[in-house]
Amino acid sequence: MTDLKPLYFTPDPKIGFTAERRADGGLNVIFKDVTHETLGHWHQFAEEHLIGSDRLVRNLYDLRQVDHISDEAIQVAVELNTDPSTRNIRLAVVVSSESMRVAIQQINDLSTGSGARMGIFTDLAEAETWLARPIESMV
Repeated sequence: MTDLKPLYFTPDPKIGFTAERRADGGLNVIFKDVTHETLGHWHQFAEEHLIGSDRLVRNLYDLRQVDHISDEAIQVAVELNTDPSTRNIRLAVVVSSESMRVAIQQINDLSTGSGARMGIFTDLAEAETWLARPIESMV
């Protein structure tokens, strides 16, 4: 494996997500809330990781602690997911409810054919299995 891109993340207990680099070079992002402050930090964090994105990567977003996705969160996610760099991302999103699955599907649908290749799951192991598929199948 080549050198991993730096992880531009400093933990802060005041924001509602944590991030760590996956062994495969992607990211694990765990959300506990999607407040306005969290969304601002996540937006900046995500943009920094999209800069110069030139490899196929696997990201996992764990939203099981989040009960509701606001319109603001949907708007921010759609904005980020329409960045051309997201075409290099396979994104597994893990949710805990049908209403959350519908909200995440709405983000995928509003991204109008661009964006990450997204799978939505309620089981973390299923999400990891999907991410583990050969990454070349993304292209």
